[in-house]
Amino acid sequence: MSIAEITSLPRAEKVRLMEVLWVDLTRDDGPEFSPAWHLDELRKTEERFAAGQEEVVDWSAAKDELRRKAE
Repeated sequence: MSIAEITSLPRAEKVRLMEVLWVDLTRDDGPEFSPAWHLDELRKTEERFAAGQEEVVDWSAAKDELRRKAE
């Protein structure tokens, strides 16, 4: 699938494609890759959570909300 084909997909299909890619990437036993900025963002999120500034959302509910927004 080309980038042009992906960009022409409806938003809901793009979300489904991301989910499939994520599942595939998490099954890989190869070396982990995470850019340095990602660790920084995770630390910031942890700080906000500790300060009570982050809301915890159930993953299933979050996916449902994202799908509704994509339609």
